[in-house]
Amino acid sequence: MVLPGVGAFGPCAAALRRTGLHEAALGAIEAGVPFLGICVGFQLLYEGSEEAPGEAGLGVLAGRVRRLPSSVKIPQMQWNALRSVRASTLLAGLGEEPWVYFVHSYAPDVGPETVATCEYGETLAAAAEMGTVWGTQFHPEKSGAPGLAILANFVARCAQRGSR
Repeated sequence: MVLPGVGAFGPCAAALRRTGLHEAALGAIEAGVPFLGICVGFQLLYEGSEEAPGEAGLGVLAGRVRRLPSSVKIPQMQWNALRSVRASTLLAGLGEEPWVYFVHSYAPDVGPETVATCEYGETLAAAAEMGTVWGTQFHPEKSGAPGLAILANFVARCAQRGSR
């Protein structure tokens, strides 16, 4: 299951609840279905966001999404290097510091689920992995060869689950 994202946290969270996709996403995650959140879809995996204080996320990952620091241009719309924090199935085979494309104004807190960070005014969570749940703050579909490799890693994990 892929939860893509372009837009704002609040309207996306509200739409998930209104359409019943909130429960479908949580059910899939609970069942161990490989799940990939991209950009706002990644942010929605967390408990909430400064962007919409009254809207709850899925709460699968602990922590909150915060606005990028005021010391940098917002939104971040650029290529940036990933720095691996720990081993990751999603980022396997990408090399030392792959460059990926970001378009965002908010990012989750760095936490135990964080597998890669980037530097943009401060250290930001760029990718996370917890069990069969993965998330990227960047857009793999806009990130050339590294992005295609990430999506291929996700598809391979889906295929592994399907062969059981």
